This record gives sequence, C-alpha cells and structure tokens, in this order.
Amino acid sequence: MKNLFDLIRRLHAWFVQLMTYLQSPLLLVVRLYWGIQMAQTGWGKLQHLDKITGFFTSLGIPHPGPTAAFVAFVEFVGGILLAAGLFSRVTSLALAIDMIVAYIAADREALLAFFSDPGKFYNADPYTFLAASLLILIFGPGLFALDTLLVRWSGAEIASETKAGSIAGPAT
Repeated sequence: MKNLFDLIRRLHAWFVQLMTYLQSPLLLVVRLYWGIQMAQTGWGKLQHLDKITGFFTSLGIPHPGPTAAFVAFVEFVGGILLAAGLFSRVTSLALAIDMIVAYIAADREALLAFFSDPGKFYNADPYTFLAASLLILIFGPGLFALDTLLVRWSGAEIASETKAGSIAGPAT
C-alpha cells in the first residue's frame, strides 16, 4: 500500500512540474494575443476619436473628448506593452481598471448580471480583455517577456515574483 501511495505522490509531483513548465508559454500566448487585440482596439479608437467622443458623450462621461483620447492611448500603448511583456503588471493593472470602467460606464447591465446571468457578463466586450489583464497582473508575464530580460540583465531579484515563479521560472 505504501508503494502505491509513493507512486501516486511521484506521479502527482511530475504532473505538477510539467504543468508549471507550461505556465510561461501560456502567459506568452495570452500576452501576445490579447495585447495585440488591445493595441488594435486602441488604434481604432485613436483613428476615430470623434466617434468615441460621441459615444462617451452619450454615456454621460465627463470631459468626453480628453477621456476618449486617454482611453484610446492607454489601450494602444498598454496593448503594445502587454504583448512585449514590458512593465507587465503595471500595464495589466491599468488595462484591468480600463475594462472595469468600461463595464461600469458602457455595459452596467452585464456587470450587474455577474451572478444572476453569468452568460451576459462573460459575453460582454470587456470580459476577455479584463480576464487577460487580471491573469498577467496576478501571475506576471512569464519567462518570455522583456520584463524577465530586464530583471536578468540588471541582476535584480524581485523576491515576490521569484517565489511565484513568474520571472525566475517555475517555482521549486
């Protein structure tokens, strides 16, 4: 019986280690895909600021012109930084706040349906951008990011990120 438990424990440890090694490739895919999508969304808003300003005006957002330009800039630059993995956690925080405000201002009904009608919540436009931003905010950019190169190049060790395995590699 002891041998069976040892085998199960070893198999579980092997499986966990394998899955941990897949963390950075997954974070890379999330960053690249959703970063590029966010940058394209921001670029589209920058190209049509008059329409975005009109939309923000219809929502009753204060100072719709400057707000539209700010949001478009945050999404465009934030998307690029997210895809590159540069200043990932700060960028993810800014994008997550942007998406939460988008829910509140433009899709409040979906936000309020979080528990009562989850389909309405996750089918709303901000959902996937918010989920991707939170994923990178919480887990970091992974190994394949400019943040990782900068930390290694500078010789700095960020204890909380090293422990989490997001910059230094899988946790041991």
